[in-house]
Amino acid sequence: MSAWNGWYHVNGNTYGTWLPGDKRGWRSRHHKQHVDGDYKNPPPPGTYDDLHEHAKGVMGQPAVVLNVDQRRIAGEALVEMLLKQEVEVLALSVDAVHFHLLARFGDLPARAVVGRAKKHATFTLQRGGHRRRVWGKRARVLPIKDRAHQVNVFRYILSHATSGAWTWRFESDSD
Repeated sequence: MSAWNGWYHVNGNTYGTWLPGDKRGWRSRHHKQHVDGDYKNPPPPGTYDDLHEHAKGVMGQPAVVLNVDQRRIAGEALVEMLLKQEVEVLALSVDAVHFHLLARFGDLPARAVVGRAKKHATFTLQRGGHRRRVWGKRARVLPIKDRAHQVNVFRYILSHATSGAWTWRFESDSD
């Protein structure tokens, strides 16, 4: 499905916060392994406990949970790099363990562009003393279907502020 007017909803997690076997449900890459349930209808308790313990055991570092200052620093760095790459950003939220973005990428490959922004945010956090990897691999890129969907995603992203997320939204300079 193509995106309405080129708009996408992109989200991703911090490192180690959504692993295979997670009780909220999960998906294997390219759906190579069938997994019952998802975050809305999680699998029965205990179904994937062994896999989840294995995934935690092979992590190269502890899971990353961003504090309030780190959320702001990461968010500002994400927006800075996205704008530098000439991406139209409407809204962004960064909470303790994930981010949501509403943006138009033009002819640019969204996942690669977001990857560069995540890398920039990681380096910015590292300059401030954070010494670990910050983001999980890949981001989920979902096309916006129509104007109503865009408005719903915009509101959804900004609603994360009520649960402690740092949020940013486009503000027109013209009055």
